[in-house]
Amino acid sequence: MTVSKPILAVIAIIFGILVIVFPELLVWIVGLYFIIQGLLFFADYFELRTR
Repeated sequence: MTVSKPILAVIAIIFGILVIVFPELLVWIVGLYFIIQGLLFFADYFELRTR
């Protein structure tokens, strides 16, 4: 499973807008972004490993 860079760019833009509009959500958004990135890295790693 690979996720295209445009999808990650859209996620980053949405999170950026949310931080500007709701600064109190910064901690949650940063945490969610890191979790999503980590899951995507693991998925990519395991996909490459099984090939």
